[in-house]
Amino acid sequence: MSAIGTVHFSSSTRTLQSKTPHRQSRDFSTIPRFLSFPISKNVFLPRNSVSFLQTIHHVIDRKIIRRVSKEVSVQQPLDDNAPVSVQLQSINSETLFDRIVAEAQQLQEPLIIVWMAGWCRKCIYLKPKLEKLAANYYRRLRFYYVDVNTVPHKLVAYAGVTKMPTIQLWKDSKKQDEVIGGHRAFLVINEVRQMIENVTTVSND
Repeated sequence: MSAIGTVHFSSSTRTLQSKTPHRQSRDFSTIPRFLSFPISKNVFLPRNSVSFLQTIHHVIDRKIIRRVSKEVSVQQPLDDNAPVSVQLQSINSETLFDRIVAEAQQLQEPLIIVWMAGWCRKCIYLKPKLEKLAANYYRRLRFYYVDVNTVPHKLVAYAGVTKMPTIQLWKDSKKQDEVIGGHRAFLVINEVRQMIENVTTVSND
């Protein structure tokens, strides 16, 4: 039988020392907090290292889930039946415009009216993005659009529309606010969202 190690005794204190290399403890405190990579089956790490890396993944996953959940809850509760996009409903006559505005007043609900034209490239590009925005307010706010070429000019003048696209918020049969969509689409969408939140917040107060 071969010796595992050599035993030495000092004159003052009896100590046991082994020359056989032993596993040194690993200090993982210096590993960056943002460390995140999959543990491959082909990589062999000490058990404590694997356990630590799995803990890192678990903590990171929990933080990401918590952050995403917080951002979603700020906007609105999740609805499994909520659509991704809501098609804008067309207003093609002055009579229909008056009826929709009157119904919204009776229900005490605001509504969004997008004034656009078939020849307006910005209007065509912006419309699907507004339909996605409409999905965020599904069952709470209705979105409509008016093609200015299909309605009488006096209706366009009554709404005070001079540029396309123009996104207006109506409440109590009156125009409360509007956004002129002459710049980048994402900026227009942000302004429309802010306009909606401002009016609905005042209404709730």
